[in-house]
Amino acid sequence: MTLLKLNKLFINRSLRSFITPRKYSSFHGANNKATEDVRDLRNIGIIAHIDAGKTTTTERMLYYSGFTKHLGDVDHGDTVTDYMEEERNRGITINSAVVTYHWNKHRVNLIDTPGHVDFTIEVERSVRVLDGAVTILDASAGVEAQTVTVWKQASKHHVPSLIYLNKLDKMGVSVELCLESIRQRLHIEPFLINFPYGPDLQKFQGLVDIVEMAKYEWDLAKSPDGRKFSVHQLTEKSDGKIWEYAMKERSNLIGQLSNTDEKIADEVLLVDSIDKIKTEFVRKALRNATMKRQLTPVLCGSSLKNKGVQPLMNAIYDYLPSPNDREFPFLEYYGSDLCAYAFKTIHDQQKNPQTFFRIYSGIMHSGSDIQNLNRHCKEKVKTLSRILANDYHRITAAHQGDIVCVSGLTETRTGDTVTSKEGLARIRPMLRQYEHRHHEEEEDSSHDLESHDDLDHDVVLAGLQVPSPVYFCSVEPPSMASQKDLDLALECLQREDPSLKVEVNQETGQTILSGMGELHLEVIKHRILSEFKVDAYMGPLQIAYRETIEDKVTHTETLESTVGGSKHHAGITLTVSPSTDTNRKRNVLFKPLEEKSFMMTPKFRKMYKSAIENAVKTSLSYGPILNFPVINVDVIIHNADLSFDASPNVVAAAVSKCIYSALKRATLHLLEPVMNLEITANQDFSSTVLHDLSTRRAKIERVTQKDDMKVIQATVPLSELRHYSNTLRKITHGQTSLSMEFSHYEEMSEAEKNKAIEEVTGFPVNPELFDSKE
Repeated sequence: MTLLKLNKLFINRSLRSFITPRKYSSFHGANNKATEDVRDLRNIGIIAHIDAGKTTTTERMLYYSGFTKHLGDVDHGDTVTDYMEEERNRGITINSAVVTYHWNKHRVNLIDTPGHVDFTIEVERSVRVLDGAVTILDASAGVEAQTVTVWKQASKHHVPSLIYLNKLDKMGVSVELCLESIRQRLHIEPFLINFPYGPDLQKFQGLVDIVEMAKYEWDLAKSPDGRKFSVHQLTEKSDGKIWEYAMKERSNLIGQLSNTDEKIADEVLLVDSIDKIKTEFVRKALRNATMKRQLTPVLCGSSLKNKGVQPLMNAIYDYLPSPNDREFPFLEYYGSDLCAYAFKTIHDQQKNPQTFFRIYSGIMHSGSDIQNLNRHCKEKVKTLSRILANDYHRITAAHQGDIVCVSGLTETRTGDTVTSKEGLARIRPMLRQYEHRHHEEEEDSSHDLESHDDLDHDVVLAGLQVPSPVYFCSVEPPSMASQKDLDLALECLQREDPSLKVEVNQETGQTILSGMGELHLEVIKHRILSEFKVDAYMGPLQIAYRETIEDKVTHTETLESTVGGSKHHAGITLTVSPSTDTNRKRNVLFKPLEEKSFMMTPKFRKMYKSAIENAVKTSLSYGPILNFPVINVDVIIHNADLSFDASPNVVAAAVSKCIYSALKRATLHLLEPVMNLEITANQDFSSTVLHDLSTRRAKIERVTQKDDMKVIQATVPLSELRHYSNTLRKITHGQTSLSMEFSHYEEMSEAEKNKAIEEVTGFPVNPELFDSKE
């Protein structure tokens, strides 16, 4: 029997009992760890594609738990987690927000994350500290583009997840198609553990839980906010075909669990009928399978219509892990001493930094000193708070599994690992090994200095991986008197948002902002005005191109200089060549070298190696075509003919000059960022959309049918997508949804290259000027 047929089997039954969850609104006893078992704590995140209903679901959770007294509404701008002015004005989540609530005597630290691709860094740093996640899908759309992105982010950190099919009451919903899209696009095995019943999906009355074999029923006439609902056990006599279908699905679930769980497999052998297996056995086996990511439970509901949220809240506790259930191998170094990870920074009204930590082990005390392993410094914890979105409750100590906010730290940045004095003493031998290993890898040019991003094994936890920005623009204060205020704003915003890059152009002196998209930089502009009261001017958005070379060039450069009355000589021979390993972040290689070369002496390695590496990095930051970074290039140092006391600055200058000359001799190419697009359009407008894409150098990857909608997947150069969302709304009368994310850099044709050069420089291309061969 299909779910759609089952939806028509609703039997009008009277409510047998009302259940109202116990309310918790006080934090009394929060500091008394003896009264709270870490096994009862859940650190979970809400992740999804934009407009799937993340914030609406979160607001229901807070309301039903007793944390709030009214239902926050995104359209009304009165939600708890979307507390920034920009978020409420736009109706979207921009910053990840942390809130702590209680449900059935258990504490939950919940992080609501953005769904827009421009703010994907917020998802990345949030999933780093989660123990579990709730992935929300719009049931009328299934798995969407950003769903895939956030799922990959969670999977990279091995975060177990539940899936919640939201908006079940919308027209065109098919639960079966949703499950199939999960299999096809997320490559996992979902299992529906509750299903809707009623005259149809648009008017579904309640949900059947196949683990408990119970029916959850909401009567919104008696309880419009959905707080009260009834629960009763299914019976074959009274529930007929619903019971039959639920029992069949429960048997299928037990069969799947028996393949991975010996205890429930043994229980199956002991009973004469599967329907006699106790709920506790099934729930525990499903919990184990979920935590091992062998199976993903799927639940249904409609958060806006106040149905299905309480079973989801129960499932969070029943099936997602506590901090004790997660295995982090790095904790063997710390024992019972403090190990904490800084994952987010914000600023208070006085612009003092507030740093968010996940405590992995030990205790962090208010007023205590902590050791920053990344910055090699000691800092004092001024205050310690539990986070309630934009409100804080002071506590005296934070324990294993806690997510807390710390004030008073001036040096700590996102991605830093901190410990206590005792912890530092314990890990010092491992820390020396860690630093020695990294030093050896600096000496060994075959290794990538930034390749150690394994969160689970190093004594110092991995830093945050920040994607490269694709847009940039200039920013200027309204007057010279406002320059200091603008500098402070940019300093604070960059510290809060690692995906925002701020640099000063050495030639023009302009301050340049680089970001993840149009919306990202637009929000930054509004935040500078609203939070820092600086009405900054931001120049037009420009594309962040890249440059590269096609062929290998070897070049020798000699530099003579007199510094302080002494003559300094530096002769450098190097080769620039296309990189065979595009994933390598390190560009300089030292090989092969003669025995007599300074390269082989300890003095050279100590005095000059870092100077050469810095010179290579700086030289490749500005290419010969348009001063964009040069990528996918290796620089091989063959020889360094240096005077005995040559200044490292002279050596660096010689390297820079040599690289620039070598690049000018090479065949140069301009690369442009290419975006992945997914457009869901009414099929009446699909031809119009496809025609428009054909004028934008798009490559159509796939067009699929979904009910009366067409899903178009394509790759398009970013330069063709300026203000594209506005254009798309106009040509489809608003009957489309659009998502895009960075895909890769691609070589431009000569015509497009010249067009880009003219656009950036403001002058027609002079072929002789850009003739790279000399």
